[in-house]
Amino acid sequence: MEQTRIRRLGQKCLILLAFALVIISCKKEDKTPIDTVSVIEPEEVYEFGFKLNDYIVKRDTIRKGDSFGEILQRNQIDYSKIFQIAQQTKDSFDITRLQIGKPYTLLCSNDSLQQPKCFIYQPTKTDYVVINFQDSIHAYSSTKPIKFVEKEVSGVIESNISEAFAKQGKSVLLAYKMSDIYAWTIDFFRLQKNDKFRLIYTEKYIDDSIYAGIDNIKAAYFQHNGEDFYAFEFETDTVRGLKDYFTEDAKNLRRAFLKAPVEYKRISSRYNLNRRIALYGNRVRPHKGTDFAANIGTPIRATANGTVIESAKRGGNGNYVKIKHNSTYSTQYLHMSKRKAKVGDFVKQGDVIGYVGMTGNTSGPHVCYRFWKNGKQVDPFKQKLPEAEAISDSLKAKYLKFVKPLKTQLDEIEFILPIDENQILDIQETSKNSITYTK
Repeated sequence: MEQTRIRRLGQKCLILLAFALVIISCKKEDKTPIDTVSVIEPEEVYEFGFKLNDYIVKRDTIRKGDSFGEILQRNQIDYSKIFQIAQQTKDSFDITRLQIGKPYTLLCSNDSLQQPKCFIYQPTKTDYVVINFQDSIHAYSSTKPIKFVEKEVSGVIESNISEAFAKQGKSVLLAYKMSDIYAWTIDFFRLQKNDKFRLIYTEKYIDDSIYAGIDNIKAAYFQHNGEDFYAFEFETDTVRGLKDYFTEDAKNLRRAFLKAPVEYKRISSRYNLNRRIALYGNRVRPHKGTDFAANIGTPIRATANGTVIESAKRGGNGNYVKIKHNSTYSTQYLHMSKRKAKVGDFVKQGDVIGYVGMTGNTSGPHVCYRFWKNGKQVDPFKQKLPEAEAISDSLKAKYLKFVKPLKTQLDEIEFILPIDENQILDIQETSKNSITYTK
């Protein structure tokens, strides 16, 4: 009996000990910190002046057959509402002007119905039109913010300027812009090997991240045949917004007139007062213009700054534009397929004023370029044409102060030398991001 009592007492003690251990273990677990789950708020996204997080956003492009009404009907807006929207916004935006391929955005209610509240149309990368009908119906136009980023590039010519830019992953448009700047001082078809260049330019970005092209070249340096050529952009007329490129000592880099109004294939007929034409019995029929043969539709550009004094279609001239540049010089452009400039327009050198055609008396597509000096038609190729207008004395001091830091910045840009693979004897990889070439 005694043994049985002792055994039962031992079992009870074991049970009590086990229970005590469980309690101690639970207490220890209670002291263990509980993991907390952090709630990450969604990032607020804004575009077109709206907080996009508040909407279901639907994006698409205008397709063939699309209209403003059909787009809204597809998205559960009834015809009476569409008519009301069109009527109340017609003075702000013509809904029939939607172009195929242009993007649009629908901001819809953030619920199961996804009812459209706003239609946003983008005719360009930067411009947009908002037709808002979530509260009151109204429409307005606006522009996305553009960020300008300054960049630098340099290089050494091996064969041509386009290749030099392409090897650095730069747009060929940058090469074209630079060649335009130096059009009167450097022949870019006859560059020498080891000619060098440096550029300071700006690029445009929409919404801080979307590349929108090259804005302008602020400053340039080109070394050609051992001679240095600097170019700095400077605004000479704040009222008209006229800008030009000047050397480091304030001389203009261009001449007053372009050599030709078009990119032409050939000169088909020159200025000739003694020209005889077989069609008219070999009689003398003076030709007081220069004919530049070019394809129909080729842009015709003003050869100098000036004011349009005639824009008409008349007789043998066909469609033509005449520009007065100053009290001495005027130019005329004949046989256009379409005129783009109207009387009273102030045009800058290089502006498109029309397109090559065959209107009037002409046997082939070309532009007849006529040149007046003191009211008399003359041969532009035989004139000693003036250089472009220099910086005025009143602006010269301001200009020299303006270009001084730009010139210092240009001179400090290191040339990126081309790598000749035939001369590389050893390539040592010093890191994942840099390679040392030992010649």
